[in-house]
Amino acid sequence: MPKVTAKMVADAAGVSLAAVSRAFRSDSALAEDKRARILRVAGELGYLTPSGRTLSRIATGTVSLVAGDLTNPFYPVVLEELSRRLHQQGRRLVLHAVPPGGSVDLVMQQVLDYRSDAAIVTSATMPSRLVRECRKQNLPVVLFNRVQLDARMLAVTCDNYGGGRMAAERLLARGCRRIGHVTGLRETSTHLERARGFLDALGQHGLAPACSARGEFSYDSARQAALSLLQAPDRPEALFCENDIMALAALDVARSLGLRIPQDLAVIGFDDIPLAEWGAYRLTTIRQPVRQMVAEALELIAQVRSGQGSEGTIRVLPVRLIERDSA
Repeated sequence: MPKVTAKMVADAAGVSLAAVSRAFRSDSALAEDKRARILRVAGELGYLTPSGRTLSRIATGTVSLVAGDLTNPFYPVVLEELSRRLHQQGRRLVLHAVPPGGSVDLVMQQVLDYRSDAAIVTSATMPSRLVRECRKQNLPVVLFNRVQLDARMLAVTCDNYGGGRMAAERLLARGCRRIGHVTGLRETSTHLERARGFLDALGQHGLAPACSARGEFSYDSARQAALSLLQAPDRPEALFCENDIMALAALDVARSLGLRIPQDLAVIGFDDIPLAEWGAYRLTTIRQPVRQMVAEALELIAQVRSGQGSEGTIRVLPVRLIERDSA
C-alpha cells in the first residue's frame, strides 16, 4: 500500500500543502474549522507527519496524558502520581498540553501520531470523531475525572455527586442556612454532578442556595464571583466552591473584606490539593482519591490491551470529607 503523503491529504481536503503543514502545528494561524477538516481527512487516510513517523518508532511502552488545565494544582498532582507509577513499571509518560483556548483535536492528533500504548485525558472532552478515530487505531483512551455521553468510553472518576452532597450536609450540620454556591464550568461533568449532589442535599432540607455565581474553576473568576457574593447586603454565611482553587480565592476575598473564617463565613472546597492544608488556608474540602484513580485508569488500560476489558466501563471511586479550619 503506497505511503499517504501530505499532497494526498491536501487534495482530499481541498486545501493547499501549506495549510496541511499548518494544521499540525499548534502555534500556526489557521481557522479551526479548516484545521478540523484537515485533521479529519488525515485520520481517514492514515496520514502520519514526518515527526509522527519518527515518534511512532520510539513510543512503545508509553502512555500519553492529555491535560487542558495545568494551572489547576490538582492536575500536576495527577501527573506526578501517574509518572511515578509508570516509572515503577519501566514505562514512559508523555504530556500533551491543550493550550488555553485551544482545541483537543490537534493534541489528540499528535497522540495518534505518536503511537502511544494508551492515552489518559483530563479536563477535556472528546468529540465523537476523535473517539471513533482512536478506536480505529486501537488506542485505548481513559477519561480521568470526566465522563461523557458515549456508551463505549472508558472513564475513571470520583463520586462527584456524593461529594457535593457531603459539602451541603457538613454546612447544614454546622447550622448554616444562607449557603452560597460558586460553580465551575457549565458543560463539564464535574460541575454537573457536584452541583446536582449539592442542590439535592439542600432540597431535602427545603432549602436552595442563597446565592450563586460562576467561578469557572479558576482563581481569577472565583475572586470576582466571591466579591459579588460577599459584598451583597444579604451575604451568605457559608460557601460551597466546586474546586479548591475557587475556595482559596473565596478565602482570600473574605479576609480582605475583614470577615473571620469560619465565624463569619464557612468555606468548603473540592479536590484536596496540597495548598488546601497550608497554614494560611486550612481548607475543609472533599478529597479525591488520586492514587486509587490513577491505579484504576492504568488497570483499565491493561485490561483493554490484553483483550480482557470491555468498552463502556466507568469506575466511580468514593470521596472523603477532610475537616480543617474553614468550616
